[in-house]
Formats: sequence, structure tokens, C-alpha cells
Amino acid sequence: MATCPQGHQSGADDYCDVCGTQLAAVPQSPAQPAAPAAAPAEGCPVCQTPRAGQFCEVCGHDFSGGAPVTVAPATGARWEAVTAADRTYYEKVIAEGGPDAAAMAFPPYCPERSFALVGEQVRIGRRSRARNLQPEIDLTGPPEDPGVSHLHAVLLAQPDGTWMLVDPGSSNGTQVNGKTLKLNVPVRVGPGDRIHLGAWTVITIREGTP
Repeated sequence: MATCPQGHQSGADDYCDVCGTQLAAVPQSPAQPAAPAAAPAEGCPVCQTPRAGQFCEVCGHDFSGGAPVTVAPATGARWEAVTAADRTYYEKVIAEGGPDAAAMAFPPYCPERSFALVGEQVRIGRRSRARNLQPEIDLTGPPEDPGVSHLHAVLLAQPDGTWMLVDPGSSNGTQVNGKTLKLNVPVRVGPGDRIHLGAWTVITIREGTP
């Protein structure tokens, strides 16, 4: 039986059961370590947009930070991308419906345009002054495809001279030979491949100099 500082006999050994005086320090539960704070989302070093994948959805910056792709110098471009309007694809898009389908009209005249594939990456989309974005394959028009995002897709040069295509997060998706690309998953493209995007745009990859 414990004795409290006041001289009372107590059957409890923590507080006197006569006067309530504390007999011994009450053991404290060990402090739990604070949960680590969530790491802030990585921002794009170019435009500060939060990271959502390998490529920035706004300016196309590559977050991988890998070594620059070395492209062998050439007197002319080995690859080219030819843009045009595809009525069959347009009719498929309209048939699938959507909030803006009724407002999308197939252009009566859309001449083919050719773009050389040079450099480490070739961005596909529509230019935006607000975002300081000037894609190498500029589909602003006229005619302008309303279904194309400002940064819709990116062609990436490979060390062996081939190209990969990635959709960094376009609004309406990208197809290669009829198959929809997964977000931020590059796929290889080559001569004869057809890239569909927007409401009616088709880009055909060819070998040659535009």
C-alpha cells in the first residue's frame, strides 16, 4: 500500500484515494511522429503548370530531363508530316456526337501542308499568345479545326532517326491508324502512318523533304 505526501495510506499507486494527491508521475504515451507533409506538386520550370505526366500539358516541356537526343545532321529533312482534312474521319466524329458536334462544319477547302520533322521534338497543336506557345506543326489555320488542342501531341526524335508520338493530355484524344493513344504513352510512327486528331485533321508521316 502506498503512502501519499500527506501521510494517508492509499490503495492506489498513482493518486491518493483519500486526498487525491498525485503519488507518482503518470507515464505519458510516447509522442507519435508527425505525418510527413505531402510533397508539393512538381511545377513546369517553363510555365509553372503542375506536372501531370512526362510532358507539360501547356508548353510541352519534357520532365524526364534525359540527355538531349542527338540527331544526325542532314542536308534535308528525312521525314515530313503532311496535314489535310479527312471527310471520313469527320463523319465518324459527328456520328459519335458530342456537345459541339452540331457546330463543327467540314471545311470546303483545306489544302495539304507539309512540315519538316527536324530537331529533338515537334509539337502539334494551335498557337496561343497567352501561353506563349508556337507549335512546330501549327494547325491554327485557316481553316481552323476546333477540336485540336493548343498542345495536342508531340513527335519525339529518337537516336536511331525514327520518331515517337505522345499525347500529353489533349481534350479530344489522338489516333494513330485508327487506335487511340493512351495519355503520355509514346508510340512509334513511321512512313505511311496516319495520325487523326480534332474534328477532321489527318497528318500523314512520309519520308522525303517538304
